[in-house]
Amino acid sequence: MADEKILVVDDDPKIRSLLSRCLTGEGFTVLEAENGPQALDLAKCARPDLITLDINLGHGDGFEVAREVRTFSDVPIIMITGKDDVIDRVVGLELGADDYITKPFHLRELIARVKSVLRRGRIRRADLLVQQAEEPGTDQHIIPDSDVFRFDDLTAIPDQFKLLDRDDKPCELTSGDFKLLNVFLLRPKRILSREQLMDLIGGPDWTPLDRTIDNQVARLRKKIERDPAHPKLITTVRGVGYSFTSEVVRSKQTGSQPEKV
Repeated sequence: MADEKILVVDDDPKIRSLLSRCLTGEGFTVLEAENGPQALDLAKCARPDLITLDINLGHGDGFEVAREVRTFSDVPIIMITGKDDVIDRVVGLELGADDYITKPFHLRELIARVKSVLRRGRIRRADLLVQQAEEPGTDQHIIPDSDVFRFDDLTAIPDQFKLLDRDDKPCELTSGDFKLLNVFLLRPKRILSREQLMDLIGGPDWTPLDRTIDNQVARLRKKIERDPAHPKLITTVRGVGYSFTSEVVRSKQTGSQPEKV
């Protein structure tokens, strides 16, 4: 889509230049950063629509940049790794990366992944707008940082990455956990296929044998279920996907009356 901005973060000027020319040729506006501080400044000020982020930034760590970005933005991130390392992929996804690609890569593959991630982002935004229209009484302009969800004696504020357990104590969740939890909280008692979940959380391109979403669900269950070995909040719908079965009440931090989702 025209006018979408992409921030390319890489300490190698040749790679930045190559990606810039390639993405510009596809109609994108390209911003460049050679280190973490520059990347964070541009992510905050320029508000790009997507970031390609090299894990190895010479004197910096791409994982740290991703972690910092996720404290203030849900902009899609494609991690670029220098080796085909499963650990790098897992860490990147847990930090909230939306996709990854391994060097050396074909430019056509990178472009395809960029377009795919941006497309999934547009689908998620459209899905939220549809959900708003279907729910009477919801504000036509969702302000994410004011949404509070309560379910099964737990309290979640997804945009702040905050979850309070049943004793009102903070529960540690990664940004990836919150993405998945937020999808469920907005769609309680609906059966969601693995493909739908991957699209909604902006994960890597889904394939029938992909177990990523199953691993993320298992990790989230350990943190929110009363008995993870016998989950009752997130149930498995055999052959299809998952369903969030709990009653969910959403309210605003301003203290307005809660509403059932």
